[in-house]
Amino acid sequence: MNPISVDDAITSRMAVRAFTQQSVPRQTLEDLLQVASRAPSGTNTQPWKVYVVQGASRAALVDKVCATHDAIRDNPALALQYQEEYDYYPAKWFSPYIERRRENGWGLYGLLGIGKADRDQMHMQMQRNFRFFDAPVGLFFTVNRAMGRGALLDYGTFLQNIMLAARGRGLHTCPQQAWNMFNKITLPHVGASADEMQVCGMALGYADQSAIVNSFHTPRVPVAEFTHWLE
Repeated sequence: MNPISVDDAITSRMAVRAFTQQSVPRQTLEDLLQVASRAPSGTNTQPWKVYVVQGASRAALVDKVCATHDAIRDNPALALQYQEEYDYYPAKWFSPYIERRRENGWGLYGLLGIGKADRDQMHMQMQRNFRFFDAPVGLFFTVNRAMGRGALLDYGTFLQNIMLAARGRGLHTCPQQAWNMFNKITLPHVGASADEMQVCGMALGYADQSAIVNSFHTPRVPVAEFTHWLE
């Protein structure tokens, strides 16, 4: 496989939502994590901690979380028992972010033929998250909850490095905030300590190029919309 440029790695990165069953060698995973660890962090604190789930461990976690997800569908009050530990999204949405969120959600559901009234189909598509979109590798990232907000900023650079290093090896990823509501299940499963907070999950593997869902590409606003030049 020929190496790709940094720009190509960035622009070809996407949230893949359908993977093949092709396995990823452990050495490949170790190599890309080693490369990703060159991410910058304040005073070189390197606040990241990674848990890799594969095989039987992955399957057992998928079964537990999917069963809980189904139970919440049948009894929504159970959702109160499963809460994110930090606010990833705003408590109240506002422009222009709400419009972008809706464009993303309905663009994806529209491609898959899922209408606003298709509750069962929405549920199953959401549950694809908790199956890692069939990827053979799942990753969970934690941070010591005593760290400050800057650690999450550092974490973003580390996560991006993983996704770009994956592209350089012909792999794809899907970063997953969705797992955070089930941290009461995931953290004990991976053996995290009591002082660890879950940052997110991630699916990693080889993209299923035949899956229509992987033809979905999110737009980006032009540079002029988010940049101010001062001279």
